[in-house]
Amino acid sequence: MICKRTLGLLLVPLVAGGCSFLPRNGPDETAILEKSSSHLQAEDATLGYNYVVVDVNREVIPFVTKDDSSSFATFGASSAEVPSIRLGAGDVIQITIFEDQSGGLFIPKEAGVRPGNFVTLPAQEIGRDGMISVPYAGKIRAAGNTPSAVEDIIERQLEEKAINPAVTIEVVEANYPRASVIGEVEEAGVFTLRNSGDRVLDLVAQAGGITGEDHETFVTLSRGRQSAKIAYEALTANPRENVFVAPGDNINISSESKKFYAFGATGTVGEFTFGAATVDLNGAVAQAVGLDDNQADPAHVFIYRTEHRHALKEMGVDVSGFEQHDIPTVYRANFRKPDSFFMARNFDVRDGDVVYVSNADSVAVSKFFGLATTISGDTVQIDGDLSNLSN
Repeated sequence: MICKRTLGLLLVPLVAGGCSFLPRNGPDETAILEKSSSHLQAEDATLGYNYVVVDVNREVIPFVTKDDSSSFATFGASSAEVPSIRLGAGDVIQITIFEDQSGGLFIPKEAGVRPGNFVTLPAQEIGRDGMISVPYAGKIRAAGNTPSAVEDIIERQLEEKAINPAVTIEVVEANYPRASVIGEVEEAGVFTLRNSGDRVLDLVAQAGGITGEDHETFVTLSRGRQSAKIAYEALTANPRENVFVAPGDNINISSESKKFYAFGATGTVGEFTFGAATVDLNGAVAQAVGLDDNQADPAHVFIYRTEHRHALKEMGVDVSGFEQHDIPTVYRANFRKPDSFFMARNFDVRDGDVVYVSNADSVAVSKFFGLATTISGDTVQIDGDLSNLSN
């Protein structure tokens, strides 16, 4: 058994040294800095990042942004508008020309006894130059025009040559108005669009449907040089997002696990997958095996993310000192409040968020007394030891 005097001598350097001999998980700051060959020191309070701190409460929750806020609205498309299907290179069309009576340009007089004064031209494919050839009308640009527009052009070219010509065009083989579906679907491929219109989910269904989990699946729609990405569940839940597909569109189905990170005084630290479409703060803390009873300060649970400027303004945050659209933000949740779990249930964690739980102020003191107990073997004796030190 170590005597009180011996314990006192052991405790003196602990107290005088600011608890420098308490257990550590690695080299301390002083040792690391002293052994460095060069040190670029940052004197500012932060590491060069300006940020805002927002206490989470009932008034703030409605303005906190969530994942899946993207929309196909960047295309200027509306779910009520069907893209016009125009002719293009590779389409095979057949042209029929009617005249009022026989004896005209296409209908000989002796053909007057047959029903219908018309002639059907052989089917032809629209060339790479986008042109077709019509007798007596010459070269006609078909690509980029609707069938009805091409009919009007041919009629105008023939009106001085035929007897009141009327033209109809039938698309025998549609090779141009197509869109592709690639990625994690049963049968990726290129699909022909109907004149009545096909929506995103129509083509996904034609491709056999997605192969991954709904909550981990994302849909990227590319049109020309623009693209937009949205969660599959958001697409299926909101009819407005299920826009019409236009010729040449590309639909890419991908599977991505949304993740968050937990550090500090949690039961487990590291990277965690959502495992669902959304995870609230309660669920995130639970995945990290809760707050460590021996270390955590429940009043200081922080969520690091970049927040949209407009959202912070709605909360009443002064963002005049920031020029960027996405502002580094630290949300602080107080789990000591009796209604904190209701609050956390309504706070959705976003993909890439960092959840950090700070240590309670008493942790260093607990380590000190834990060490003292190990040395003396008697917690009651500590008071006497400290009394001897003071004397």
